[in-house]
Amino acid sequence: MDSTVEKTVANQPLNGLEEWEDFLKTRYPEPADAKAQAAPEKKKEEFRNYETDARPTVREFYRLNHRYQTYDFVQEKKRDFLALNRRKMSVWEAAEYLNTLIDDSDPDTDMTQLEHLLQTAEQIRKDGQPRWFILAGLIHDLGKILCLYGEPQWAVVGDTFPLGCAFSDKVVFPKFFADNPDSNIPKYQSRLGVYEEGCGLDKVDLSWGHDEYIYNVVKDRMPDEALYMLRYHSFYAAHRENDYTYLMNDKDKAMFQWVRAFNPYDLYTKSHQKPDVEKLRPFYDDLINEYLPGQLRW
Repeated sequence: MDSTVEKTVANQPLNGLEEWEDFLKTRYPEPADAKAQAAPEKKKEEFRNYETDARPTVREFYRLNHRYQTYDFVQEKKRDFLALNRRKMSVWEAAEYLNTLIDDSDPDTDMTQLEHLLQTAEQIRKDGQPRWFILAGLIHDLGKILCLYGEPQWAVVGDTFPLGCAFSDKVVFPKFFADNPDSNIPKYQSRLGVYEEGCGLDKVDLSWGHDEYIYNVVKDRMPDEALYMLRYHSFYAAHRENDYTYLMNDKDKAMFQWVRAFNPYDLYTKSHQKPDVEKLRPFYDDLINEYLPGQLRW
């Protein structure tokens, strides 16, 4: 990697990771009902309005993300991080470690990362969802500890999308894919690319980030429904725009109802009211010990 690229990939354009999530709420407003969420209807002119309204920092973030997330890059990151040999931590220790990722840029909240995770989990719990669903809410963003390993923002968060096949115009800021080296590789730019029709998402390489990382940390210990939530909650082109269904198998299509059920909790549960961490901890210690006891490999 030359020095110019090194300087570019080190860039952190977002003022904080919360800025990306705020953008998502503009890009994907809360649906009026479950039917609207499962099958959003947009006029063509409405589909592009978010580009005009996006902050310059968000646009730069997506420019970097779409430029550097290549098929080969994803293979490299999987070889590096999915060895899971960096740390051994319990779930609670991982949440406390994530707390060291301080976002001083957000003037509207002074909550810790753990408090944000508890807000999500508590709303899921309030709605009477299964215990594994609650736990998925608690841990879904723990993969953001990649930032603490020195990874740039664009390799940690962002809407995920398949590599190794043609880029979809349903992905946010699709025009930025023109600068992606994979755009010049014919085998990666057909509809199926390196994949087969209905091959299943487990065989598809999505752009690298916190979703894939946390999925691999817990994949042998939680129900499939929870694992789909963790692995695909940032795959908005699929669960909000209904694209890439041609790569899905029957299991994927069935399981994505759970990804869609999780999405509102991911985006719309944050408030200014802090959860009482000490009061809630006994419940979550018990829940963690049910599914993810002891120390995990990260």
